[in-house]
Amino acid sequence: MTVPKRHQPKGFEILHEDRDIIVGNKSPGFLTVGAAWDRVNTIHYALNQYVRKGNARSRKCVYVVHRLDQDTSGVLIFAKTESVQLFLKDNWKDTVKIYYAIVEGKFAKRSGMISSYLLEDEDYVVHSSQDSGKGKLAQTEYTVLKETDRYSLLKVNLLTGRKNQIRVHLADQGHPVAGDTKYGRKGKGPGFMALHSRSILFTHPFSKKRLTIEAKVPDYFKTLVDYEY
Repeated sequence: MTVPKRHQPKGFEILHEDRDIIVGNKSPGFLTVGAAWDRVNTIHYALNQYVRKGNARSRKCVYVVHRLDQDTSGVLIFAKTESVQLFLKDNWKDTVKIYYAIVEGKFAKRSGMISSYLLEDEDYVVHSSQDSGKGKLAQTEYTVLKETDRYSLLKVNLLTGRKNQIRVHLADQGHPVAGDTKYGRKGKGPGFMALHSRSILFTHPFSKKRLTIEAKVPDYFKTLVDYEY
């Protein structure tokens, strides 16, 4: 179904909606779910208001399946029932998640896989280790699509879904995501973080068919690397 623009939740362009799921393109700058410092300006909150259609007494809600970092844009799935949420989470290992990332510098190898164990500290900073006793296994595949003098555009296949995984893994390689002020270079940058969840391929909870949803890449990506996104 197509949702008129005036009814679209703030920060979330609905790309697909049916009886079981809502899938959309999250704008950068929006939290997926509430945090200690903000419980209202989130996609989860906006979608709960959307499914209640202005009825203050409604108890309708959506269920979180996965998350995107606040400054990451792109495809995000929500379930309409708890059973659908459980189905999608149980089948998450079969979900294919493709990202576009623009990073600082040039890779020595045109493609590869980054593997490490990730652990979050008390300051919410994620650290990478080769010690299996220090965190959860994280694996990230990348392919270089285009290079400029300063940046490289990568197609990233997220094999596991750890918090901040892509950002930490690329920073590990000495090629942080452009504009990443947490794991990247401080000071001069593009003013936004160039990480976008481009597409997601998953098994639909009702039809059991494989479904691919793609989200348009933000226009500002072209200001860093000119490419047919």
